[in-house]
Amino acid sequence: MKLKTKLGLGLSFLFIVILTFGTLSIYYINRLSSDSKSVVRNNIESLVYSNNMLKALEDIPIRKDATGNFETNLKKQESNITETGEKEATQEVRKNLGELLKNPADSANYTQIRQSIQLINDLNQEAIVRKNAVAKNTAEDATLWLTIIFAVLGIIAFTFVVNFPSVISTPIRVLNEGIREIANKNYDKRIYLKQDDEFGDLAFAFNSMAEKLDEYESSNLAQLRFEKSRIETIINQMKDGILGLDSKKNILFLNTVAENLLGLKEAEIVGKYVADVAVKNDLMRSLLQEGDHKELKIFADGKESYFNKDILNVTNNAEVIGKVIILRNITIFHELNEAKTNFIATVSHELKTPISSIKMSAQLLNDRRVGALNEEQHDLIKNITDDSERLLKITSELLNVSQVESGQMQLNITRVNPAVIIENALQTVAAKAKEKNIRIHTGGSNNLPYIIADADKTTWVLNNLLTNAIKYSLNNSTVHVTATTGQGNILFSVRDTGPGITEEFIPRLFERYFQVPGSNENGSGLGLAICKDFIEAQHGKIWVESLIGKGSTFFFQLPS
Repeated sequence: MKLKTKLGLGLSFLFIVILTFGTLSIYYINRLSSDSKSVVRNNIESLVYSNNMLKALEDIPIRKDATGNFETNLKKQESNITETGEKEATQEVRKNLGELLKNPADSANYTQIRQSIQLINDLNQEAIVRKNAVAKNTAEDATLWLTIIFAVLGIIAFTFVVNFPSVISTPIRVLNEGIREIANKNYDKRIYLKQDDEFGDLAFAFNSMAEKLDEYESSNLAQLRFEKSRIETIINQMKDGILGLDSKKNILFLNTVAENLLGLKEAEIVGKYVADVAVKNDLMRSLLQEGDHKELKIFADGKESYFNKDILNVTNNAEVIGKVIILRNITIFHELNEAKTNFIATVSHELKTPISSIKMSAQLLNDRRVGALNEEQHDLIKNITDDSERLLKITSELLNVSQVESGQMQLNITRVNPAVIIENALQTVAAKAKEKNIRIHTGGSNNLPYIIADADKTTWVLNNLLTNAIKYSLNNSTVHVTATTGQGNILFSVRDTGPGITEEFIPRLFERYFQVPGSNENGSGLGLAICKDFIEAQHGKIWVESLIGKGSTFFFQLPS
């Protein structure tokens, strides 16, 4: 007889035993569950409602909301009537409550209500005792029958186990010994079973496997170990921190740089679930946040260093089988950027003094007291003045940018009247507006609340927006400036009648050094970027809306 047939008969028998015992167990468990639910379901709820009504009844003379509490529990009791006589007692409570509400001074109603509620309690308590007795009897019957059935089936099963053919245990023991030898890398082990059944086939397959493993160990193991060692050496020589995870997010490897950054040893955490390690390691927790691609500032190599995190999926036939987290050291780029910022700040600061002198000299030359100039000389001086003003504006913007990039921007946050900011900005651009005969219209709510902001920098922002609006508006047109309040903020807006901005350029409008193509802009492209930095540093927000041919409207809001 084949082993499959023997096992099939034996397992069928065990299945019948288990099915029989399980069916009877489920039957009695369901009976017990049903009896238990009948004890606690409705009767205990009625007791709770009754006790709540008694408590509310005591509070009616002293608390206004006690009547509402009593009424709520009474309604629940009316929908939970289960015992004989409970309906009449509940109706009696309803009747006496109505009389009590009509005449609160009549103390007899309190006594009648308590008696009716007590009757409801007594009915439900008696029901609980009765149903508990039924459940107890059911439990005793279940225990008796299940014990008898268990004993009978246990004896039958024990007899089956003792008398099961020993032909099964012997080959299993031999195969177990062979597998242990293979696990210990003894690939010379062979199994010989003189059985014409599945165990004989298994022994033959085992011997074939051992032979193949012996060949593999002899031919490829050394090469595999060499390749593994070579890859580990390459990874450890890299200057970037590298962490490998398998498909279940268990740690596979950690190179030397990552060990130093995380303060962990590879031997201590390999094979562990990475989330368990992250519980006690803040940097590891940051690395697991896949949606966060911000730069990480880590103290490494004796100084504050900057790293950029990359998460790469390891795939096999389009299936993700692991992840590699790479911490790229970008400290040198930060150092170069800081050097660039310091250079710009230094050059801009040094240029301001000679440019101011040039501007002052041009103004003096234009003064008739110094000497009369012909028309060409006036034009040259005007060009010098315009160029010096533009250079002063660019150097000021570069200084502002360098302050933002170096983190040295200082804010003088105070309570400021929005009207004062608008008035100061209008005074600054009044001459430019007059040159193009542009009228500046102010509007918005009166008596606006004060804003919490840096007055000088906010005025600088509004002045920059007004200057741009005047520059791009047509002659003899109007620029609108408004300030309104809403949702704890003050909203400023500047609307011009210029040509508008193409939609594709709007997202880049606040980038540094960006200029809209075809705008004939002679500036640095830093004005709006600085506006954005100033407003966001004050916990505000700035944006623009524009339509081609309809003009543009710049908005910024600050907290009030």
